[in-house]
Amino acid sequence: QVQLLESGGGLVQAGGSLRLSCAASGRTLREYSMGWFRQAPGKEREFVAAISWSGETTYYADSVKDRFTISRDNTKSTVALQMNSLQPVDTAVYYCAERRGRWSMPTMRALDYDYWGQGTQVTVSS
Repeated sequence: QVQLLESGGGLVQAGGSLRLSCAASGRTLREYSMGWFRQAPGKEREFVAAISWSGETTYYADSVKDRFTISRDNTKSTVALQMNSLQPVDTAVYYCAERRGRWSMPTMRALDYDYWGQGTQVTVSS
């Protein structure tokens, strides 16, 4: 069983940047696609970005496209989310998650992900 731990959240002004990291322990991530999701207070959890097990395929929510970049380092079993041009609407708890099934392609549906981290808070002030 894998454990996921997010880090890198914090408070940033609008227009600023943050880099989130997700580290795995218990086993390697290299056979699994990974995703980032977020949940703002009073709202449903929503998809942010996902990356295939190989790193060759990425998906982004329209709201973050061209601002956020997902990447992974399979040698270190880590996944990162570089967030630029942050806006107050990006304020949320951000979660990384592991896609169900080895070698499965990523999706945008939270139900397709089995393991989740505890989340890291991102707050963007105006």
